[in-house]
Amino acid sequence: GDLPLQIVARSSQGSVAKRQPQRMVFYFTSSEGFLLYMGKDKFENEDLIRYGWPDDVWFHVEGLSSAHVYCRQQKGQRLNDLTPTLITECAQLVKANSIAGCKQKTVEVVYTKASRHPPSHPPHPTGAICEPPPPHTPKWRNLMKTKSMEPGAVGFRDKTKVRKIADVEKDNSIVNSLNRSKREEFPDLAAEQEARAAEFRREQKRAKQDQDVREKEERRKGIDEKEQRSFKSLMNSDNMTTNSGNLAAASVDHSAAEAAEEDFM
Repeated sequence: GDLPLQIVARSSQGSVAKRQPQRMVFYFTSSEGFLLYMGKDKFENEDLIRYGWPDDVWFHVEGLSSAHVYCRQQKGQRLNDLTPTLITECAQLVKANSIAGCKQKTVEVVYTKASRHPPSHPPHPTGAICEPPPPHTPKWRNLMKTKSMEPGAVGFRDKTKVRKIADVEKDNSIVNSLNRSKREEFPDLAAEQEARAAEFRREQKRAKQDQDVREKEERRKGIDEKEQRSFKSLMNSDNMTTNSGNLAAASVDHSAAEAAEEDFM
């Protein structure tokens, strides 16, 4: 089979920085067309934690060693958008890939939204990924990873954001269906994450431009409405001056002019 690749990036100073070797990742397709994926072992799980997307939901068997299964949602979707069918398939996948859990009649499965959106600034221009993770690497929304933890181990920043599925029993029909879609790949997780981050930055830029256009249009409408109100106020009959007084004044001025002319004569 294919061997993991060692990615090398050269910095502007000429020094060479190595990326982590590409790990094997197992990919599945859910019955609803969503991408599910997991690492081969705990070391692959470390990379999946590190290079996750803001669209990922993390699944794991509670209290037991198991695979880390990720469901990649569509952009903008939330936990509440997961269908019961999709949740069940992810739960079946983690149970089937738990050495202890697959032997138990039922297990409890936990899941949470994994990653937040990346920051708006781009990564280092060399693209080199070194230890520790560079500042542009997305932090995890609710998965907590500390240096003291063993490979593959995670905690939670906020346990109230963790959802649980109780009494998950193995369903061979679901597991077999998912396994038929299984494929093994050695993706460049860092490059894929940065591509998604770059896409997000473009989305944010477009959203900001659209917002600026809307705000400009709202300001223009506000000015137009203010001018309309001013015009209506000016044209209000209570504020208009009649010409009768001016006519009388003109008559007086005319008589005075005639008198002056007679004096001159």
